[in-house]
Amino acid sequence: MSEIRESDNVCRIMAELQSLKEAKSTIDNKISLLEAELRDLQNDAANNNELSPQMIYRYSRHLLLPNFGVLGQQNLLNSSILVVGAGGLGSPALLYLAACGVGRLGIVDHDIVELNNMHRQIIHTETYIGKPKVKSAASACRSVNSSIRVVEHQEALRTSNALEIFSKYDIIVDATDNAPTRYMISDCCVVLGKPLVSGAALGLEGQLTVYNYNGGPCYRCLFPTPPPTTACQRCADSGVLGVVPGIIGCLQALEAIKIAASVGEPLSGRMLLFDALSARIRIVKIRGRSLQCEACGENSKFTQQQFREFDYENFTQTPLSVSPLKLNLLPSESRISSKEYNEIILKKEPHVLVDVRPAHHFKIVSLPKSLNIPLSTLEARLPEILSALKKEEEDNRGVVSGSSAQLYVVCRRGNDSQRAVQSLQKLGFTYAKDIVGGLESWAHNVDPNFPTY
Repeated sequence: MSEIRESDNVCRIMAELQSLKEAKSTIDNKISLLEAELRDLQNDAANNNELSPQMIYRYSRHLLLPNFGVLGQQNLLNSSILVVGAGGLGSPALLYLAACGVGRLGIVDHDIVELNNMHRQIIHTETYIGKPKVKSAASACRSVNSSIRVVEHQEALRTSNALEIFSKYDIIVDATDNAPTRYMISDCCVVLGKPLVSGAALGLEGQLTVYNYNGGPCYRCLFPTPPPTTACQRCADSGVLGVVPGIIGCLQALEAIKIAASVGEPLSGRMLLFDALSARIRIVKIRGRSLQCEACGENSKFTQQQFREFDYENFTQTPLSVSPLKLNLLPSESRISSKEYNEIILKKEPHVLVDVRPAHHFKIVSLPKSLNIPLSTLEARLPEILSALKKEEEDNRGVVSGSSAQLYVVCRRGNDSQRAVQSLQKLGFTYAKDIVGGLESWAHNVDPNFPTY
């Protein structure tokens, strides 16, 4: 009875929390609308290039800077900046751009807030989990500074809409994390003549530069040929220390502010390289504008129409969407589902499960009794697999009659396990099979409480 009461209380609390969150969201929206109305009334003075008393007080620490002052702040208030991506890079960039007084701040993103965003995407809160990132980011920006205009573009950036969106802003900030989008954003900035502040962060490193500014190079000038798909890693696969995109995102905001306010020396023709582990920041000179560049070269005929028709996914051999890669390398007879593997466990059929993820992945979470042999070491550690199979058969001798131990392979998502099975079959383990969808499939189809990462 006590367990039933406890369950009822949990359901009641969760329902009440959900109701309060929805009520809070409604109130927040009403507040935003009223603040926008008040902002329009207060901005009349700013439109005449005068700072209102409230603005003088809000931005007083800017105004006290000899190299920034009233003119720099007025330039900033009259500027418009678009941030593409409200993730790890875009979060700090948006917050600082809003706080510093960018007159019109645009946000482009089509994703939703997830729990695994929280460690680095500091603009979002747990209240917005499951809701659009654009809504969350816009709300945070308005909370920081109700006197600016925040424009929401809740849509995926594509060649069909990029020109229309970009044309409304003075400066573009690229806070995305994939190759086709980087080329698309850069090309769009070139054909529209917009400066581009580009940042990247992965693992424990980051980089930053400014493209297409005052005769400087564009992204294609540096990378006329897309990198191989194997070199295009994402933080969802390789990881990232939360503070690293925070640092790069803050620097992106700084570069955008310098351009908008017409102060300092933006990072055009130079690239900042950040190494978190050694606490080193280097500034390196990069090649200048390429006369042969297909986008911005002297003889380039890259028009807006060509941009609309360009296939960036085909050009980079990488999808624009951020959904995980799903390979299909094996015939169906060499694969089993996570549910089928669960049946094997329940029936106590003799087998060995090899987990081919890297060792640091294996330490995060693993299936019981699995043997961790990373894919890169597979061939060298074949004796371990043979030994495990032999031991499994000996342990089950007399318990399960007439069947030898089977070999199954698992990984995070079912890609590396297929590669491993291909190698194992070539090496004589013809009966090896992989588990379709890997551990993510296990969590989705077998054990909802199994941790995912």
